[in-house]
Order: sequence, then structure tokens, then C-alpha cells
Amino acid sequence: MIISIASGKGGTGKTIISTSLASIIKQCVYIDCDVEEPNGHLLLKPQITEEKSVHKLIPKINLDKCNFCNKCVEVCEFHALLNIKDDIIIFDELCHSCGSCSYFCPQNAIVETEKEIGLIRNGKINNDILFYDGFLKIGEASTVPLIKKLKNTYSGEHVVIIDSPPGTSCSMFEAVKNSDYCILVTESSPFGLNDLKLAVNVLKEMNIPFGIIINKYDVTFTQIEQYINENHFNLLSKIPFQMKIAECYSKGELPTLVIDDYRMMISVLYDKLKNEIIAEKTNVV
Repeated sequence: MIISIASGKGGTGKTIISTSLASIIKQCVYIDCDVEEPNGHLLLKPQITEEKSVHKLIPKINLDKCNFCNKCVEVCEFHALLNIKDDIIIFDELCHSCGSCSYFCPQNAIVETEKEIGLIRNGKINNDILFYDGFLKIGEASTVPLIKKLKNTYSGEHVVIIDSPPGTSCSMFEAVKNSDYCILVTESSPFGLNDLKLAVNVLKEMNIPFGIIINKYDVTFTQIEQYINENHFNLLSKIPFQMKIAECYSKGELPTLVIDDYRMMISVLYDKLKNEIIAEKTNVV
């Protein structure tokens, strides 16, 4: 069972929801896919047992063999190569390591070389929760190759909690892809509503079941609930702002460990999620 937690914008409380969920599920896996600025480790405090560099394959042109036929440029879907008559320029940041250019090169003038794009860490929390996160190398433009590698590091049967990057870019798309269910975390503000609509459109295009949590809930801001009700979306929970939760976050503490009613609320949320996922799979069958 793969549960992803996403948000249309940063600052909604996505990470505190995902880490809180992970903390109450026995034998689960937490994967922090926000590789540009991972912070789940600050709350879960894992014991890191392994770090490994991650590489992607990029083409290298042998100009002694190349006759500048332009075939590599034509087959590159991502426009990562440019033919300037006496040279082939490679834009590493656009390359998706698909291998098309080397495969179709009639002169066999292209080989693929490794380029370091970041690192992946793994560890454990209380010998109960498996922990994975990634750090994108400074200067790298695309997070997608690292997120792909990060998601593929675990292939077992435990419940997987994926903390997605904020926003609705390719990073979020890659993180939530293949999820059984996605939780969208929003906040009671016009910005929260606007970016929630963007995230909902992405998940509908991907055909991923989802529910919505209104975090830092403000009873006077009714537009989000109106939007949810009008579209018959699933409102999973309304979590009002609590100073105790904010204090826990500022200290790097999990509120599920120190606030009983918050832990109960997250437990109820998880039970609701399990029922939603079972219902969705039953409907598919």
C-alpha cells in the first residue's frame, strides 16, 4: 500500500502529516522525495546506516566517429542535444538518460557515461520504521532521476509513506506516480485554495484517488470547504492551528509523541485511509 502526501504549495504542513502518519504505523517505510530540501529526518530522527551516490547516464560524443548526421538530435525527445555542424552540444540538465541517442546513432559514435546527481540515505527508526531520503547535488536542474532512484530503493510489502515535493511540477508528478492513494494537504487561505485546485487537476489527470486535509483550519475561511463540497471530493480531516503543534515542529519533535489528541486524530486518519484504499481497489476489481 503506497500512500503519498502532496500539496499544491509549500508551508501547508505536508511533512508533519507524513511523518506523523509514519510514526503510528508499525513496520512502515517513509520515503522523503523532497530531494531539494528534505526535512523528514529532523522529525523522525532516523539512525542512518547507509549513504550512496546516485548517478545518471549522459551521452558522450566521439567526434572522430561522428559525421553529424543529426540522428541523435532528431530522436531526443527532450531536446538535450544540439548540432552546430562541427560539434554536438549536450545539455546535461535536459537529458533524461533514455539512451535513444546512443541506440540510434548509425556511426556508434555515442557512449553513455555516469554523472553524479546526488545521494540516497537509508536507515531505521526504533528498528520499526525504514527510512529513505535523497539529497540533490547543488547545481542539478532536474530532481526526477533522483526521485525515481529513491522510490525504487524499497520493493517490499510494508505500507509506504511518500513525502512529495510541494507544487505541481515534474517532481511532484514523479513522487506520487503509482500511489494507491494521495493525501492533499492545504491550508485555509486564498493561496491554499488556488494551489489545491492545481494539485487536484494533476491527480485527476493521473487517475490517482485522493482526499484532502485542511491544515491550520480557519472556520472563517469557508471557500475551501465550499470547493470540496461542490466537487464531491473527500475531506479527510480538518486540523485547527494549535500552538503546541507549532512548538513541536520548531523543536524538531513529532506531535504524535507528545500530544495525545493529535495522535488520536492521526490514528483515525489512518483508519479512514485504509478503508478508502480498500474501497477504491474493490471498485476497480
